[in-house]
Amino acid sequence: MFTNEYINIDTIKALNRKPDFENLIKVLKREVPNRPTLFEFFLNGPLYERLCDEKFLSQNDELRGQKITISAFKNAGYDYATLHPSAFHFKTAAQHSEKTRSLNGGSLIYDQESFDQYVWDDPENFECVYPKLQNELSEGMKFVACGPSGVLENVLAIVGFDNLCYLIADEPELVQEIFDKVGSSLMSYYKIALEHDSVGAVIVNDDWGFNTQTMLSPADMRKFVIPWHRKIVQLIHSKGKPAIMHSCGFLNEVMDDIIDDIKIDGKHSYEDNIEPVEKAYERLHSRIAIMGGIDLDFICRSTPKEVYDRSLSMLERSSVQGGYGLGSGNSIPTYVPHENYFAMIAAAIF
Repeated sequence: MFTNEYINIDTIKALNRKPDFENLIKVLKREVPNRPTLFEFFLNGPLYERLCDEKFLSQNDELRGQKITISAFKNAGYDYATLHPSAFHFKTAAQHSEKTRSLNGGSLIYDQESFDQYVWDDPENFECVYPKLQNELSEGMKFVACGPSGVLENVLAIVGFDNLCYLIADEPELVQEIFDKVGSSLMSYYKIALEHDSVGAVIVNDDWGFNTQTMLSPADMRKFVIPWHRKIVQLIHSKGKPAIMHSCGFLNEVMDDIIDDIKIDGKHSYEDNIEPVEKAYERLHSRIAIMGGIDLDFICRSTPKEVYDRSLSMLERSSVQGGYGLGSGNSIPTYVPHENYFAMIAAAIF
């Protein structure tokens, strides 16, 4: 029965749940884990600080933020911590960004000349943080590596959405060059992360869709985007690691590509206004693991008990057939009420 003690952060931290990364592996293999298993892409700064061991708050070294993140994931009952392996990113122009940002702001490439002048950073030139942080992992934990956004997102950031659409029509060869450069850079980035035994899985994060369709036509997705995702996942699998796809939007037209061509192990990001996670689980759980899915708007607007009840119901729904990790439909941004987040994870850890 739900009680207020389940939303008490001190109670959650005091439980000191022992991590066991094998539970996440079982979920991604579409098996039943040894216990209910949590999955989240990322939380937020204030929540990390509330959840972490207090000793890290007084530190002031270059890895303080990552240590706080690792401690927070552990104290909240996760079997891993999600961290970028390095500070590698793709350069964009400065753009205005508050509550929203334009898909046309920040672009630096708009023709062949600007492509030739663009300075591409090399992932090899960025220090990987995992060796410095692996001793911060509690016994049983692993890192889950994630990208500096994905193939499509980075092309959109560098080129701009409107301009990309024009270039696909007018200069498809240049578009292919841009995608190839972004894709090959991400391959190098993930290859560096996969060299470390402390990495147990990889999130390939790349938003592909709007509420009603993919950002590019399915044909263009298959021409420019999907081939690089296939290569990245092949690399991940060659190292014996599972691949989790994080992508927002309506992806039904390319879901067979995600499962059968790219061979993603687990899909993350669900919205009730597109397809509630309960329906997605019944439709897809025999083909791909379902990660998270408790709608973000629902978490924000509901009572803690309503969040707890829906979360518990998803765990019960998947308790026999497996292949489900409990978490939000997207992430935990700063506007999510902490007590509602605690109510969600309480369904798995109490």
